[in-house]
Amino acid sequence: MEFQIILSNLTNPTLLFFILGILATIVKSDLEIPVSSFKFISLYLLFAIGFKGGQELSHSEFDGEIVYSLLFGLVVSGIIPFYSFYILKRRLNISDAGAVAAAYGSVSAVTFVAAVSFLEFQNIQFGGHMVAVMALMEIPAIVVGFVLIMKYDKTQKSEFNLKKIIHHSLSNGSVLLLLGSLIIGIIADTKQAEGIKPFTTDLFKGFLAIFLLEMGMVTARRFKAFRQHGGFVMIFALLMPLVNGCIVAMISQYVTDSIGNRLVFAILAASASYIAVPAAMRLAAPKADPGLYIPMALGVTFPFNITIGLPLFFMIVQHT
Repeated sequence: MEFQIILSNLTNPTLLFFILGILATIVKSDLEIPVSSFKFISLYLLFAIGFKGGQELSHSEFDGEIVYSLLFGLVVSGIIPFYSFYILKRRLNISDAGAVAAAYGSVSAVTFVAAVSFLEFQNIQFGGHMVAVMALMEIPAIVVGFVLIMKYDKTQKSEFNLKKIIHHSLSNGSVLLLLGSLIIGIIADTKQAEGIKPFTTDLFKGFLAIFLLEMGMVTARRFKAFRQHGGFVMIFALLMPLVNGCIVAMISQYVTDSIGNRLVFAILAASASYIAVPAAMRLAAPKADPGLYIPMALGVTFPFNITIGLPLFFMIVQHT
């Protein structure tokens, strides 16, 4: 059973397109997705996930599980960057340690998309409120990362503005579109929403495949730039998602009985942000090196999660 899960994930067409993107870069192909097209696909995926989540949430009763899920997500997002920072600052400077810790405490919307695709392939449902959980998990990690930088690097103190940080996190394009689509999905009339269902559902996997093709090419390019930082950051980028994902996969059983929701929790805990965190870091931690934390998240952790993490965490939630 476990081998079949791993095999089905590795032969998933969307993942194979991701691998094709990596190969295209390795062989120095001139294959290229136009920037405008890639941006449109990115916005489409976020819109589709948010809207579908809102529609599902509108048909669900607001109960204790939803409240506990939101609180659990916030706690996880606040704890991960805290202990990550103290591990990282042994080998990295304060700004880089804070930026990397924030990235690994925050979440990746693209990894979430891959998890949704995985669950659909397994015919497993997940709660629409998990979209809101994902969006909210962006903020605590970023704030904790900045607070730790401010505490240990006094030169950063004058640049730290909590109000601006929270505003920037919430107004970040990906977060805003996700939350906005979620809210629209909740308040939209069900009959009217059926009219755009073919767009939000039937086309999803095709756009995801093209998106991951480009992500594969980006991953291969970023990975080359990151190798100069040595083995420590490589080990961290592999072990941190493994540890975080496995722990959350096991303890999430105390928050929800849903296998789909538990897998989403695990993959969110294992993922690392390379969109919201870099955007916020430019404001409050300009000394942090984006050539370190972006390739770590995108070049190592992202491929690990969609190839090994998803089937591994899925097996854990099924057996606990």
